[in-house]
Amino acid sequence: MPDSIQNLMKSIDRFADERNWEQFHSPKNLAMALIVEAGELVEHFQWLDQNQSRKLDPKKHHDVSLEMADVLIYLVRMANRLDIDLLAAANEKIMLNGKKYPVQTAAGRADKHTICGTDP
Repeated sequence: MPDSIQNLMKSIDRFADERNWEQFHSPKNLAMALIVEAGELVEHFQWLDQNQSRKLDPKKHHDVSLEMADVLIYLVRMANRLDIDLLAAANEKIMLNGKKYPVQTAAGRADKHTICGTDP
């Protein structure tokens, strides 16, 4: 069982290689597949209120976990095809968001409050 993004990437590559799917896994196709899977994830929450979305029954919780796995798999596959280090990109984005949404002005706010000139 993969225990890191690198190991997951290798596992996904092996899975795709065994099925000769390289030819279909262009970044464009992977991005489109990722959006389809994200839509399937959203479907599970359609019409639920905030509280219901936090307390899923066991079957729905499992189904949501599998949809999240699909999104992750396509994202990792796409990062590999584009030679993007997801952890490095995520850490950079967190740092940029820290500048864009400083604690002093953004804490407890749900609106898109930003500091001018820091839109990454």
